Amino acid sequence: MLGSKIVIKTKDEIEQMRLACRDSALVLDYIAPFVKAGVTTEYLDTLMLRYIEDELGDISACLGYNPGGGTPYPKATCISVNHQICHGIPDGKILKNGDILNIDVTVIRNGFHGDTSRMFMVGNCSIAAKHLVNVTFDAMWKGIEVVRPGAHIGDIGHVIQHFAEPKGCSIVREFCGHGIGRGFHEEPQVCHYGKMGTGEVMKPGMIFTIEPMINAGRKELRILPNGWTAVTKDRSLSAQWEHTVLVTETGYEVLTMSPGCPPAPDWIKTP
Repeated sequence: MLGSKIVIKTKDEIEQMRLACRDSALVLDYIAPFVKAGVTTEYLDTLMLRYIEDELGDISACLGYNPGGGTPYPKATCISVNHQICHGIPDGKILKNGDILNIDVTVIRNGFHGDTSRMFMVGNCSIAAKHLVNVTFDAMWKGIEVVRPGAHIGDIGHVIQHFAEPKGCSIVREFCGHGIGRGFHEEPQVCHYGKMGTGEVMKPGMIFTIEPMINAGRKELRILPNGWTAVTKDRSLSAQWEHTVLVTETGYEVLTMSPGCPPAPDWIKTP
C-alpha cells in the first residue's frame, strides 16, 4: 500500500475509522487487568483474540498478515517485552516483576483498520524503565500536538526527536508511523525524527498513526530469526506508544482514545 497516493477520507469513512479505532482501544482496556506477573504473552494474545472476535465482532488485522510474501504473522497482536522494539510474537514467555511491555492491536471493522498500542509495567519497575516509558508517552503527544492543516509530516518527527534525545534516549529509525484506513499501511510514512517543514503537507481528512519507538540505549536494532521481531542491538530497554490521529479543519482528533486509555498530559491544549 505504501507508495500510493495519500487517501483523504470522506465524512463517512472518517466515521467508520472512529468506530474501528475505538474498538482497537477497547481491546487494550479489556486486557489491562490481565497484564501481571506469572501470565504468558500467549495467554494475553488468546484473550484479546477472543475479545476481538466474540465481543466486538471484528477481525484481527495482524493474524496471518503477510505484506511482503514472507512468513505470515502468526498471532492476533504484537507483544514486545523489555528490549523487544516491536513485532514481538506472543509465546510461552512468562511475565515477571519489573518487565515492561508494549501491546499493539490492530482490528478490522467493516473493512476499516483501527491501530493503537500502549505500554504496560509489571509490578515494581526500575526508575530507568519508568523514565523511558514516560518519555515515550510524552514524545508521542509532542508529535500529536503539532498536527494541524498546513503543517508538515516532518514536523512530527522533529518535535519527537528534539524532545526525546536530550533526555538520554534514542529514536528507532527503521520503523515509522503510517497512513491507515481501508489499508493497514497507507501513505504517508510518519518518521519519528526529522526536520521542520519537510514531508507532505497535512490536510483535513488525512488519518495516520504516530507511534514513536524509543530506546534507553543506542538506536541500532536487529531482527530475530523469526523474521518479525526487532530488538535493540545493545539489549537496552525499548518503549512505544501509538495513537491514530485525524487531521481536522482546525487541528487534530485522536481516534484511539477510550475510557481506559491514559489521558493526554496536562500540558496538552484541547485542539
